[in-house]
Amino acid sequence: MSARVLNGKELATKIKGELKQTVEEIKKKGIYPGLAVVIVGNDPASRVYVNSKKKACEEIGIESFEYALDENVSEEDLIKLIKKLNNDDRVNGILVQLPLPKHINEEKIILAIDSSKDVDGFHPENVGRLMTGNPQFLPCTPAGVMELIKESGIEIAGKECVIVGRSNIVGKPQSMLLLAEHGTVTICHSRTKNLEEVVKRADILVVAVGKPEMIKGNSIKPGAVVIDVGINRLEDKKIVGDVEYESCSKVASAITPVPGGVGPMTIAMLMKNTVKAAIAQAERKG
Repeated sequence: MSARVLNGKELATKIKGELKQTVEEIKKKGIYPGLAVVIVGNDPASRVYVNSKKKACEEIGIESFEYALDENVSEEDLIKLIKKLNNDDRVNGILVQLPLPKHINEEKIILAIDSSKDVDGFHPENVGRLMTGNPQFLPCTPAGVMELIKESGIEIAGKECVIVGRSNIVGKPQSMLLLAEHGTVTICHSRTKNLEEVVKRADILVVAVGKPEMIKGNSIKPGAVVIDVGINRLEDKKIVGDVEYESCSKVASAITPVPGGVGPMTIAMLMKNTVKAAIAQAERKG
């Protein structure tokens, strides 16, 4: 048996095509979506992400404003910039590329972003709304995972869904989204006992831990749907996920590749949130 490949690249291209049409339509009504991207320091991985976000904006017709700050910038100055962007009508979405340098408190920075411009979905208000089933913006990576699952016609209701990793960016919000679709959700982490046994129960497995090829084919249930959120660069420059693709694709019924799986979907969902924010802000102004 060979697993069906859940191609995030293809689906992301389709979503971006639809968004491009939407943007063309709303521009006729005088709504010009804009995304501000703030990057602190020169982390190469962050730079790659920022560039791909800017490229996606260009494809869709969203204006992007980049603010590249020195890694020694003070927390106070970064907050000042965010407040300025909160009040800038050209900016509908604000994204601060994480991780930030050690001397800056990420929590404070996220709190400083106006929740109606928080297109990452990390502001406590947006997290709370997700928890209570009334989301404003869905966090981009978990939302991308859901789109991939749904587009593939995979039923979530009543399924055993296991998430490996409990981060605020992926694991926790992913659990809420699967729960909202009536999945039975278990979150595993570094203290989970008998991890392999829990993973083997999963009908739908989402792995987001940042450990190269940690999950092997013999630890998954035959026919499981495997979503690999990890992206790790090995010493030989090869990019792999948190799942060992070769062995897992022989056991799973469907699997996401790395690269080309969840990554492109994250960016497509960010674009979707930015367009949504632009429309909502225009409506509020009346």
